[in-house]
Amino acid sequence: MIENTRESHLEQIDRWASFVRENPKQWKKSHSKFINAIFDKHQQFKHRLLKTPRGKEKLAELYGITNKEGYEWMKE
Repeated sequence: MIENTRESHLEQIDRWASFVRENPKQWKKSHSKFINAIFDKHQQFKHRLLKTPRGKEKLAELYGITNKEGYEWMKE
């Protein structure tokens, strides 16, 4: 199972490297869109978690936050 996952990952890397080489002017837009989507999903997760019981405490633990005054969402 791990071996197949590793091979699949390497194939994905090869495909991306080929795409970058073959599309030097287009790959950055695709990459930026992908990265921005990751940040958006993270924000959505954070907002959903904050609505749950002990959500703030869970996020503080997850991020290792000790200075709760330094984060606006911790003050709310």
